[in-house]
Amino acid sequence: MTSTLPRPLLIDQLAPRPDFTRTAHAVVDVDPDTTYHALRELDFGDLHGPVLDTMTWVRRLPDLLRGRHTWHTRMTLDDIPADSGWVRLGERPNAEIVFGAIGTFWRPFVHVRDLEARDFPDFSRPGFGKVACSLSVVPYGQRRTLLTYETRTTATDPRSWARLRRYWRLAGPFITLLEHAVLRSIKEHAEQGGAR
Repeated sequence: MTSTLPRPLLIDQLAPRPDFTRTAHAVVDVDPDTTYHALRELDFGDLHGPVLDTMTWVRRLPDLLRGRHTWHTRMTLDDIPADSGWVRLGERPNAEIVFGAIGTFWRPFVHVRDLEARDFPDFSRPGFGKVACSLSVVPYGQRRTLLTYETRTTATDPRSWARLRRYWRLAGPFITLLEHAVLRSIKEHAEQGGAR
């Protein structure tokens, strides 16, 4: 008898004990390799819609008021802008990619720390939240893919946990909209370019 135990997720190593989690899935009608290729080509700057555009504008407003005009023409997982505070944390090629940030997400003027990917798992300085996002693919039947977007947040101390909880409750529905927009974009790109 052969056992096919699931492979551990990279996000399990990078954010093993999250305080808050959101997970969304999509079934893609092409193979995992084609889906992963589409995932790697995703440009977050191409995600639009009335709610997403408003959400982006509201999130950028504090920076605009402070005179910081940071617009990026392209933001894929390969070219995350250094000034965004986000960093690619790791990848299992053709299976999963994880990106994240450390900051005070609950504040109108978000302070995002500069970090190296290797420092993310052990970062514990009080007053911060850590967010790790995973995009992963697994076979779903013979020629389809289960695409997953998981967001995990972890507070570094009890006071930050309370602040993060309030923020998570308020921002949660918008985070869900973003996750679904990402999944929809990857699915459409994969199915348009992939062989059936």
